[in-house]
Amino acid sequence: MSEHRARVVFLVRVPQERTGDFLRAYEAVRHLVAEGVPGHLVDQVCRCATDPEQWLITSEWARLADFEAWERSPEHRDLVRPMRECFTDARSLRFVVHAQTPEPVTSVIRADPAPVVVTGGG
Repeated sequence: MSEHRARVVFLVRVPQERTGDFLRAYEAVRHLVAEGVPGHLVDQVCRCATDPEQWLITSEWARLADFEAWERSPEHRDLVRPMRECFTDARSLRFVVHAQTPEPVTSVIRADPAPVVVTGGG
């Protein structure tokens, strides 16, 4: 099961007066992670549409073991400390991707479509 992709979800509360600090800290973390943490695929930060202090941070990993190795590293603790200092509450969940819809197929549109030839009697 550890060979499947994984999604890690953090549900956090950030007081409105700490929003700027939180987003600056998140930007520092996401750029460093995206530039070189093995197994990291993508992450997002989302703000609740109905509660401005509720945030969702998700990250996708090639394998759950990749996230767990990153989370145990001293670099991780030091890097995320400024972000965690903004939280008044936090919950973390880990999921292994069980199934997924296929990636959409993009169609190729030619600039010069071939001419259509119509033949026949009329």
